[in-house]
Amino acid sequence: MEILSSRAILRPADPDAALAFYRDVVGLAIYREFPGGTVFFLGNGLLEVSVHTHEGVTGSGLQLWLQVRDLEASHRELAAAGVTVLREPRREPWGLDEMWVADPDGTRIVFVEIPPEHPIRRDVRGD
Repeated sequence: MEILSSRAILRPADPDAALAFYRDVVGLAIYREFPGGTVFFLGNGLLEVSVHTHEGVTGSGLQLWLQVRDLEASHRELAAAGVTVLREPRREPWGLDEMWVADPDGTRIVFVEIPPEHPIRRDVRGD
């Protein structure tokens, strides 16, 4: 499986406090913002502070976000390896194709394929 990019996702109990902490206290630079979330540069990685919640996710927690080139192929590979698939691949309302799995300790990992028409893949420099 080919991982194209990754980020850690925080779903804090107090999103405004977390946003202020990482932006103003730690001084992380903003990579991108979207309604309900901010993604920061984190050295060689990215940190997303988000208010978005999904069914079955309660309270604060850490998730991993892994972008793959082919979500269906990744699904087949992980299922064949006996990985616990929490949710099969599907298109989310925000336009990303996602599948959720759990590592052996139960940490949620979101595998994401970004469709060609999604704004994340659009060059906005000319806009």
